[in-house]
Amino acid sequence: MKVRKSSTPEEIKKRKKAVLFCLSDDKKQIIVEESKQILVGDIGDTVEDPYTAFVKLLPLNDCRYALYDATYETKESKKEDLVFIFWAPESAPLKSKMIYASSKDAIKKKFTGIKHEWQVNGLDDIKDRSTLGEKLGGNVVVSLEGKPL
Repeated sequence: MKVRKSSTPEEIKKRKKAVLFCLSDDKKQIIVEESKQILVGDIGDTVEDPYTAFVKLLPLNDCRYALYDATYETKESKKEDLVFIFWAPESAPLKSKMIYASSKDAIKKKFTGIKHEWQVNGLDDIKDRSTLGEKLGGNVVVSLEGKPL
């Protein structure tokens, strides 16, 4: 069970549902990719399905790190877990894959509360929400983001 301090509806809307991180232009820092995030307040407004919208944010030809706040249901209860995703598509440049792979532990240490880690190497691995459902809890997960698996 998560314990959160009470928040106003405006604070909840500003919470990030998903966020992407990339390397800076000089390849020396990991930075938030500003236009590549989904806020909780966007869901139902400009974002119909947060998981599908998140998958569409991923670049097809370069690596990224991502945090995704997954909301899902098992046969027993509703849950929310933070998932760290290392996106390294096959079509990304080898140098990019090497830099991102070697920096992964450094960025992971900066985040608390990561429950699951997932390395994804292409759209086929991530586009079907049931794959994330398996990562979150195997066959006991019945829905992800309110959509049945």
